[in-house]
Amino acid sequence: MIRHRGERITPGRIHILAMLLSERRAVTHHEIEERLKGKHRFDRVTLYRVLEWLNEKGFVHRLVSADRVWRFRANIHEHSQQHAHFECLRCTKVVCLNDFETTHDFALPAGYRSREVELTVKGLCAECV
Repeated sequence: MIRHRGERITPGRIHILAMLLSERRAVTHHEIEERLKGKHRFDRVTLYRVLEWLNEKGFVHRLVSADRVWRFRANIHEHSQQHAHFECLRCTKVVCLNDFETTHDFALPAGYRSREVELTVKGLCAECV
């Protein structure tokens, strides 16, 4: 994916993106560190920088949940659309609702310009019900 877009490939970018592609839900920085522990050693600063780069380039998206922790999820499609998320209020698991696209066809006050729309459905996941 990185090479296909003509971006510079680094071991950090490859390993972190591959790990995120294998996840079925959005994961925290700490969870990424834990999953990569023992396999690949990245200091926290490098991990943050790679995650920021992946987000800026559109390889991943990040969201903040009610616990104020950033979570990251790989964008499966090259041009991933904005979409809603589901957050479990008990276990804090966050999953993408890809079939629930968010659009911003709403009118904003004069002079306002939107950059992104975040929609989070909150409730209990199937495991916590």
